[in-house]
Amino acid sequence: MIANIVKPGRSTRGVINYLYGPGRANEHTDPHLVASWDGFAPDPGRSADENAARAQLAKAMDLRVKQAGDRAPDGHVWHCSVRAAPTDRVLTDTEWAALARRVVSAAGIAPEGDPDGCRWIAVRHADDHIHIVATKVRGDLTPARNWNDYRRVNKELIAIETELGLFQVERGDRTAAKRPTRAEKEKATRTGRQRTAREHLRSTARTMVAIAITPEEFLYLLSHTEGVLTEVQYFPSGGIRGYKIALEGDTNAAGQPIWFSGSTLAPDLSFPQVRERLTATAPQATPQTGDRHRPNPWHQATAAAERIPHHLDQADDPAAQAHLAAFGEALDALPLIAPAAIRPQLRQAADAFERATRSRIHADHHHARALRGAVRAMLRQPTTGDGTGLAMLLDAAVLVVMAAIRWHDLRHHDQQVIAARQTLNYLQAAYQHAAAAPLALIAQHRPPAHTITRHAQHIRAYVPEHAEEILTDPHWASLAATLTNAEAAGHTAERLLQQAVDERALDDARSPAQVLTWRIHRLTQRPVPSARARAAQARTTTAATRTTEPVHSELPAPPRADPTKAANQRR
Repeated sequence: MIANIVKPGRSTRGVINYLYGPGRANEHTDPHLVASWDGFAPDPGRSADENAARAQLAKAMDLRVKQAGDRAPDGHVWHCSVRAAPTDRVLTDTEWAALARRVVSAAGIAPEGDPDGCRWIAVRHADDHIHIVATKVRGDLTPARNWNDYRRVNKELIAIETELGLFQVERGDRTAAKRPTRAEKEKATRTGRQRTAREHLRSTARTMVAIAITPEEFLYLLSHTEGVLTEVQYFPSGGIRGYKIALEGDTNAAGQPIWFSGSTLAPDLSFPQVRERLTATAPQATPQTGDRHRPNPWHQATAAAERIPHHLDQADDPAAQAHLAAFGEALDALPLIAPAAIRPQLRQAADAFERATRSRIHADHHHARALRGAVRAMLRQPTTGDGTGLAMLLDAAVLVVMAAIRWHDLRHHDQQVIAARQTLNYLQAAYQHAAAAPLALIAQHRPPAHTITRHAQHIRAYVPEHAEEILTDPHWASLAATLTNAEAAGHTAERLLQQAVDERALDDARSPAQVLTWRIHRLTQRPVPSARARAAQARTTTAATRTTEPVHSELPAPPRADPTKAANQRR
């Protein structure tokens, strides 16, 4: 069951007229009272003179409001709807009445056994939900004690779902962005927009956070975004207090723009939160190098993303939360530089993962400086024509989302788990589209048969638990060609395989052959180790294996499986 407590209102009669009226789209059927504060309130739905009964009901509910006079709250109408899940059975009026009494008691509107509880009614005008309306003045003419009512009502609904055998709703931790209202959705439909103004502005602000380096640049980018109005608010001292944005052409009845502050778009889009994040991850000064020695930002971003599952397996939750937030920014940025064909899936993935970037755990953002820096460099250096950079990053991104699902699930972040699972579907679709051409291009350079046989021996030696799966994978040809290209560049295939396997286990990979292809492709971009470095590595390996059993093979000893490596969900 889902409860929705709306902003306090000022007109009791207005709410009653809505509940007993036809609804905005004639969806109200047989409106009638199922419960009230004393069980004797007039029911307009069962009265011969409905209009008179509405007036009588409003007068009875407003009695204490009139008595309290100036002491009554300005917004004295409390309105909560409670809706059952589509799969739930149809509850009887008696069951809805009992539920309503428990809700007003839990909310502090009319606590059980309190003779001074507020006056309230519960109206049913559909099979799947009721509306509970109360006036927030108690019998002793003091305001209602409904502080933190939403959380307390949801806690009571959890118990009700269990007792009645109803669907168990996945509840959040109050860090979700506010959903569009019905009025906003209807307005978007009338104006022919695919998304509401709120959703469009939220997506725009998140993209600007992903691009910006400083808080000032964030505000500059917003103010220069086509179709978006921006207003910066200042303290008397001259410091920036906050900002608000509006969609050009989105106006109220008076013709004024409908503004949204950052905090109303999402908790982490308030200016203090944006400033904290950008300041903590500001790029550090590094020596200037020529283009020849400048690292590929796509490879940097992929390497940073591949390390996120490891970070999530550690005990540092604030650092893990920071990495998830930075990964969300990477997803926000990708549609700007990805091919047009996969931008819709990437935009959907970014929008879905937005919910998985936040929880009650405060992010320690400086831990994610590497990924944020790589993403900004990517925006200034678009992917190469063959698309390998994008395919590599998306391959790593899929593994990150799987790790995020596990991390949130262990902490009972139910809404974040659902969001991450939705993201996984969009990312997998985008990856399949992005990787098809680069993998096919690599496979065209098929090495000779004897070379393929030699690489197969390497696979059986270094990846024995996945060897048969890799060798029968349709993309084995791409992996063999990548190993051959690496050898041609001066690398050692055995050493690259060992490095690729040591980076992370392959247990969660749907296609280990593809994962190894991209890891080895990225590793080959590094300089070839010098003869002295290779000799030092060989001495280290020899010393480390003296106490182990000898391996009788013409190949170097394969790495031993690390039993401490965490196994993720299978991609």
